[in-house]
Amino acid sequence: MIEFDFELNYFDQVEEDIEIAKFWYYENSPDTDLDERFALAIKETINKLQKNPFIYYPIFENIRIAHPKFFPYGVHFIINEDKMEILIIAILHNKQDKSKITKRL
Repeated sequence: MIEFDFELNYFDQVEEDIEIAKFWYYENSPDTDLDERFALAIKETINKLQKNPFIYYPIFENIRIAHPKFFPYGVHFIINEDKMEILIIAILHNKQDKSKITKRL
């Protein structure tokens, strides 16, 4: 498999997306480490897509979605091949309103 080395960028709101999800897992499962496992799953997903973003097909308007293992979330991103850049737009629960994504663009 060919691996790439794309530069990774993201909107400021992405950090907030992660913190909101982590807080939800912490509040709803306080006796577990689901919040930390969620953060690790997101990190692993981002590392994977950074190496080969083309394994994820565009869903709409060139936006691709990578799903972490075991969590119902998606890492929404676009690829700028000319700049060898990945731009992460949002990290959302699969049932969240997807209009957040287009509002950020």
